[in-house]
Amino acid sequence: MKTNFRDRLLHGADYNPEQWLHDPEVFKQDLDLMQKSGSNVMSIGMFSWAMLEPEEGKFQFEWMDEVIDRLYEHGVSVFLSTPSGARPAWLAQKYPEVLRVSANRQRNLFGARHNHCYTSPVYRQKIQEINRRLAERYAKHPAVKLWHLSNEYGGECHCDLCQAAFRGWLQQKYGTIDHLNEQWWTTFWSHKYTDWSQIDSPAPHGENAVHGMNLDWKRFVSDQTLDFMQHEIQALKVSHPEIPVTTNFMYYFDGLNYFKFKDSVDIVSWDNYPTWHKKDDIDIAIDTAMWHDMMRSIKRQPFLLMESSPSSTNWQSVSKLKKPGMHILSSMQAVAHGSNSVQYFQWRKSRGSSEKFHGAVVSHDGSPNTRVFQEVSQLGSLLAELSGVASTEMDAEVAVVYDWENKWAIEDSQGPRNIGMGYKEEVQAHYRALLEQGLTVDFVDMECDIDNYKLVVAPMLYMQRAGFEQKLRHFVEQGGTLVMTYWSGIVNENDLVHLGDAPHQLTDIAGVISEEIDGLYDHEHNSGRVTQQLEGQALAGEYTCSMLCDQIHLQGAEVLMTYTDDFYAGNPVVTRNQYGSGQTYYIGSHFEQKFYDDLYLDLMQQLTLKRAVDVDMPEGVYVTTRENTEEQYLFVQNFTSEAKSIPALGAEWSAVTRDTDLNDEWTAAPFEVLVAKRSLA
Repeated sequence: MKTNFRDRLLHGADYNPEQWLHDPEVFKQDLDLMQKSGSNVMSIGMFSWAMLEPEEGKFQFEWMDEVIDRLYEHGVSVFLSTPSGARPAWLAQKYPEVLRVSANRQRNLFGARHNHCYTSPVYRQKIQEINRRLAERYAKHPAVKLWHLSNEYGGECHCDLCQAAFRGWLQQKYGTIDHLNEQWWTTFWSHKYTDWSQIDSPAPHGENAVHGMNLDWKRFVSDQTLDFMQHEIQALKVSHPEIPVTTNFMYYFDGLNYFKFKDSVDIVSWDNYPTWHKKDDIDIAIDTAMWHDMMRSIKRQPFLLMESSPSSTNWQSVSKLKKPGMHILSSMQAVAHGSNSVQYFQWRKSRGSSEKFHGAVVSHDGSPNTRVFQEVSQLGSLLAELSGVASTEMDAEVAVVYDWENKWAIEDSQGPRNIGMGYKEEVQAHYRALLEQGLTVDFVDMECDIDNYKLVVAPMLYMQRAGFEQKLRHFVEQGGTLVMTYWSGIVNENDLVHLGDAPHQLTDIAGVISEEIDGLYDHEHNSGRVTQQLEGQALAGEYTCSMLCDQIHLQGAEVLMTYTDDFYAGNPVVTRNQYGSGQTYYIGSHFEQKFYDDLYLDLMQQLTLKRAVDVDMPEGVYVTTRENTEEQYLFVQNFTSEAKSIPALGAEWSAVTRDTDLNDEWTAAPFEVLVAKRSLA
């Protein structure tokens, strides 16, 4: 690899100099402002295809030559993008097959972004050609540190080319049409297929009720996008494999299984646009933290924050400005969870089109005296001061299972709630409790290894695939602690319901059998009452539950909590079961947050899980750590608009970001992040 981004923290933005070629003074001003802001990297080229190849086969690289040379002269590195995210008009006009066909089978007109077919041989040939030329021209330039593949891959195409590719994908998976019919259960509603050619992708005016088909279509779209990305990479790396590649993932994006991409990208990156100040900022912070940790977990290494807004967006319902302090705090939150960069969309606001009012480092006035520019510059100085953080990692003893394919299946299951099954909400309730205890959390999907964790949390494991039930069995047998929930072990990898007791192949591990599940209306609630306390005794009294209430029978487990209401009052809702050298907790409903907080406080003490610091933080404040063999960094983050009193952290910690004695109680300012470090040598 040319670089592993471990020598410093990166600071920069998406830069679109092609919008300003008519005014060379703008470029000169930008170079000066980049230095003033402490920017050391720019992503360029992602929407430059029409400027690089204005006519088919006629390329104009001279303007990019100058941009890269001048950036390098001013100490700014380059993430060079491939332009596949937006094709030129001539390409769509001459080759209409490159345009996507929607689910209603209507071909799109030219326009917008990502309006292209990943299967199209023409589109693949054209992007291969321009990628090859970019690699030949710039791969050896000392400024170019990373290939930035396209921009936010996503979407699907239902054209004839994609239909044929989908059928081929199905044939490879199932082998025979009879096997497909069996796994899709097509005898229901007389939907049995007799030939592969009869199968089309799901459509609003056609088939959309065969759950196995819907699930496989999502898998195909994910695989086909990955295949297109690998096609892009091949063109770049055929003669210059030393430059790493990334592509920018998105916030809780449902359309692609990002874990599938981990072996093809060298480093994970993502685009983060929280709606700060829309509700309690700590709630938004927890939601954002979860996705930071997800991105770090995909390759279990530091990631890059590829895009964020230094002020507001312009595509959310309201363009809310970040309050003073929030920009630095939210940016450092990414670093605190494993990012080695803070980058923005965009460097300079464009004058026209759909993102002319999107936040940027440089506004339309071009001034360095704005509040936003000053905060960006302050952050640039801070990141330079914290360069040692780039060589650190995050070490987790806890893993939470978040599986895209399981989520797809849950949301298409048609019962027991057709609106609001709450998979993300259940996962996040567990995650929040763990994070606020000061625990580092990894995320895994069912294809990941779990043996090296002390605690594995597997919420709503509706689908079982990749032999994950056997991984869980081995994990518990060998002494691990497993937390399971309702709606688990119901279907196989093709959304075909298991026959027999649920959770399938896990009843002996869980020590319970799930007989049926009650879906609650949004206005309904039940409660669980503690009948047996855990060793830490934090879990006590009653806790409200909602959404779904599992009806379980004991098969060796001990009861910790029972329902208080409805016809199942007195029945178990939370249990614990000893199995092998380990134990399994089974949670039968979705509880209020305090339940998860108290449960994991008990488990943290019981399992002697490693906290960031052995100190309880006030509400709205949480901590994370990054470390290597020599030193450890602590990030204390106050996501409230109030000053917060923080207990003494210990004499071994020294504050980096301000002059404070951390061996005494101290006060965190509103929206403040304090960074401290200690020696591990």
